[in-house]
Amino acid sequence: MPLLPAALLLTTLLTPPSTRFSWPLPPPHPVVRTFQAPATPFGPGHRGVDLSAPAGSPVLAAGDGVVVYAGAVAARTLVSLQHPGGLRTTYEPVTPAVTAGHQVRRGDVVGHLQEGHCPSPCLHWGARRANEYLDPLRLVTWARVRLLPQAPKPPSG
Repeated sequence: MPLLPAALLLTTLLTPPSTRFSWPLPPPHPVVRTFQAPATPFGPGHRGVDLSAPAGSPVLAAGDGVVVYAGAVAARTLVSLQHPGGLRTTYEPVTPAVTAGHQVRRGDVVGHLQEGHCPSPCLHWGARRANEYLDPLRLVTWARVRLLPQAPKPPSG
């Protein structure tokens, strides 16, 4: 893997996620079920978040990327986007407005929300890097950094 120049790496690390990614639905963004990482690769969990919205709502690309899949999987249709840096996001259940290979920009409509995932319509939004599922809310919010005091140095001498 190529190394990034220090300035580019520092800029990437210090850029708030909200400048690279945005919510996949117009506001408001009520979270009806949070991310729960599985303890093992095939264990139980919730590999994404569910966001409540009316059926037919536009589903938006959370970030710039390429559509890698848009269509049916089992009984649902979904859209999957590959973003720079190896991140992949998924959106379901949606009626796709894009096709595989289509370039999208953050905020572009990739589909429209269908009913069927929650008791009332909701979008299941997932994120993963390689085989690791990630909390997609971390793309649009960032953790609070807390600096701790440094322990005093023992006197020399």
